[in-house]
Amino acid sequence: MKKIVVIPGDGIGKEVMEAAMLILEKLDLPFEYSYYEAGDEALEKYGKALPDETLEACKKSDAVLFGAAGETAADVIVRLRRELETFANVRPAKAIEGIECLYPGLDIVVVRENTECLYLGFEFEFGDVTEAVRVITRKASERIARYAFELAKREGRKKVTALHKANVMKKTCGLFRDVCREVAKEYEGIEFNDYYIDAACMYLVMDPFRFDVIVTTNMFGDIVSDLAAGLVGGLGLAPSANVGEKSAIFEPVHGAAFDIAGKGIANPTAMILTACLMLRHFGYVEEAKNVEAAVERAIKEGKKTPDLGGHLKTMEFANEVVRILD
Repeated sequence: MKKIVVIPGDGIGKEVMEAAMLILEKLDLPFEYSYYEAGDEALEKYGKALPDETLEACKKSDAVLFGAAGETAADVIVRLRRELETFANVRPAKAIEGIECLYPGLDIVVVRENTECLYLGFEFEFGDVTEAVRVITRKASERIARYAFELAKREGRKKVTALHKANVMKKTCGLFRDVCREVAKEYEGIEFNDYYIDAACMYLVMDPFRFDVIVTTNMFGDIVSDLAAGLVGGLGLAPSANVGEKSAIFEPVHGAAFDIAGKGIANPTAMILTACLMLRHFGYVEEAKNVEAAVERAIKEGKKTPDLGGHLKTMEFANEVVRILD
């Protein structure tokens, strides 16, 4: 029995979470769900965006399924990533037939190191001069590189590409690049190459099919993963996973979208696909494939929410997925 902490959060987080949970409960897997609060509303209610009770439950869980947070997102999700030591951020970008996008058929994954780089927040101010310290370690670089290659091996992918800027940041990016090259030698069946981050962004826009699995540092990964999402239709379709040695956090990346919250029109696709990442994490690969296929079939049949040019409400779309699963 896997213990899953469910945090709907703020805004449309509640609505898309309801849709995902409808599907998950339909699967009747050995998951024990418990609901907790976090986000803007929790801050107003308890004085903490991430209440102690929620944090402790997350630490004792096997996984956290998270909806969305508003202005307190950094205080919630960034802290949870740190507290649960989720070192790998996994962002698939897969085109879905029936959704207009720049690159139909594209299917890539961005694997982002999640614990260091500039996002450690080591910033200093000396009068009119500010300074940020970038931290890259061999341990974290090796761990994320190996995770990317293992993901490629597990999913039958053929290539891993490391992104860096070692021609300028010779020490930090140089270490990351060198470690990725060392790890690549252990995986003879998987092709490896590396690009400078600026060139890689150009290639992603002009010819993204040259990529398969991308592995990169924290800040570069944050930027490139959103770019990749834009190639296949936007953040409303973008799932993500934060994976550690002992726990994992699964969250869509679209945010709380307060402008449409409460209207019942939010697109739950990213949240449902995020739940599928959780299923895969626990070894329920066939169940995940079935749900993903149901989502794709519903969209192909024209069953879409307003953001995709359709007319279905959030839960109407979820019910279409359940109907197909039946």
